[in-house]
Amino acid sequence: MKRVTILDIAKELNITFSTVARALNDHPAISEATKKSVRETAERLNYRQNKIASSLRSGRTNIIGVIVPSLHVSFFSSVVHGIERVMNANGYTILLYQSNESKKHQAKGIETFLQSRVDGIIASITLDTDDDFAYQEIKKRNTPLIFFDRVLDNLKVSSVTIDDYKGGFIATEHLIKQGYKKILHITAEQNISIFKERYRGYIDALKHYGLPVDENLIVKGNFSLEFGKNVVKDMREQGIEFDAVFALEDYTAMGVMQQLMDFGIKVPEEVGVIGFANEAFGSLVTPQLSTIAQQTITMGEEAAKLFLELNKQEKNSEPVIKKIVLEPILIVRASSNRG
Repeated sequence: MKRVTILDIAKELNITFSTVARALNDHPAISEATKKSVRETAERLNYRQNKIASSLRSGRTNIIGVIVPSLHVSFFSSVVHGIERVMNANGYTILLYQSNESKKHQAKGIETFLQSRVDGIIASITLDTDDDFAYQEIKKRNTPLIFFDRVLDNLKVSSVTIDDYKGGFIATEHLIKQGYKKILHITAEQNISIFKERYRGYIDALKHYGLPVDENLIVKGNFSLEFGKNVVKDMREQGIEFDAVFALEDYTAMGVMQQLMDFGIKVPEEVGVIGFANEAFGSLVTPQLSTIAQQTITMGEEAAKLFLELNKQEKNSEPVIKKIVLEPILIVRASSNRG
């Protein structure tokens, strides 16, 4: 069966090809009566717009590429929800790519997006990202780029993050105010700014409240639920005492809490635990896990709005760089609340 084209609609209505094309794209120069007539004829002839041809003519695909480290983590899926909400409302669809914390996969995703001629890319970098080569390629192509949560500080790119320093400070401060004095902090081996800032907030909170900084109570590693369990086991084997744990993220905090309970240690009476990110499971476990919320939906919405602003700027002008920093929110639950 022959595919119906714009030319068929033009012949049917005895108007020009360009008039039909502009009417289908809701061009303001075309009257409402003509638009209505074109839409009705297109529907009657069973016309389907050729998106590829349309994008080649306009130079736009109305598609945004979004790169996340993992959708297994509800933090990232929640941010994507916020991005999608704003982009869909503005006539865009999104292509989603998981890097699975692999720099190599991240580069492949970027190349796939660029070959697909996406109108822009919104990304959170992998833990093993140690150079900006792949992201420089995006900038060379003049494709709009926005970072969220994890960023490359040396690149002049607009971003949406939370105040990780403040998050680390208020998490530690909460434990101190609950009466805990020997607070173990689990942080990351990777040189990622968000984890360094949470660590810095932890240190400054201890100093602010006159508590010593004990290097034995600072543990670095590849964070995971299993790592959280192993940290508690190692502390016990080494005879290092602690009465609270601030973990850099919720899965590690959950591992800590499980191992403490396996050892018969009461949470929060003997040891308090707080995580970071407000993963969905935190409110479903017993005891419920205290955490720091990162305003994930808002983060996604603000990242999408930054893209829309960037896309309106003149193509050859120097882009206006915006750094949006959201407030972290302390969520106190049973794992750290001594009442």
